Amino acid sequence: MRLLFIGDVVGSPGRNMVQEYLPKLKQKFQPQLTILNGENAASGKGITEDIYKRFLEWGAQAITMGNHTWDKKEIFEFIDDADYMIRPANFPEGTPGKGLLFFKYNQTEIAIINLQGRTFLPPIDDPFTKADQLIEEAKKRTNLIFVDFHAEATSEKQALAWYLDGRVTAVVGTHTHTQTADERILPKGTAYITDVGMTGSYDGILGTSKDPVIKKFLTSLPVRFEVEKQGRNQLNAVIIDLDPNSATSKKIQRILINDDHPFFG
Repeated sequence: MRLLFIGDVVGSPGRNMVQEYLPKLKQKFQPQLTILNGENAASGKGITEDIYKRFLEWGAQAITMGNHTWDKKEIFEFIDDADYMIRPANFPEGTPGKGLLFFKYNQTEIAIINLQGRTFLPPIDDPFTKADQLIEEAKKRTNLIFVDFHAEATSEKQALAWYLDGRVTAVVGTHTHTQTADERILPKGTAYITDVGMTGSYDGILGTSKDPVIKKFLTSLPVRFEVEKQGRNQLNAVIIDLDPNSATSKKIQRILINDDHPFFG
């Protein structure tokens, strides 16, 4: 089984890249499951119901989220009915939405889990303990388990991956918007990458316009960040080959599409 995961989609530049390249990526790699992180999809923060539905129309089967899940107020109106979207499962009990999703392809079922880190991010419930709980729940139906860990600290992402090695099929990091070159299969068969990267502006800073970010570093004054809509764009993703029989990963491959790394179909 082959899985395609697209890193944090940031604003309209990111959405445009998904619309343009997702069909091409599907044609080239033939994934059975496509997941993308959509927590920055609406103007750089949050997601709307219209964008969520567009992602599904363009070929995604699941949408994961992160710390910007609640930044668009309308999400409270549709999240409980969004069958193919999951938010970090370790938000406090009673939070709308869900953090575990099951996807079935022919006779193969895979569990998709979304978790959020706590280092340098708002303090929420422990992702390690929540992972234990959700893995136990997921294994009642399938041993194939994919985890999107939306976290800031590299150490926290690595720690969770090692903690879950052999118990889940893959752990991919999101949130920091810069693709890391440390993709690997851990000793017990879990695929891992610290951060898949982002899909959006290639000429901005983490998807936002450069000047306000530079001004903040120069002055330490508050500034308003805006999605960078001028210039070139990029798409960051990974392809993971899963073995349904052993519930392990056999291969993980980074995908980087930009003007310096053009896509060849």
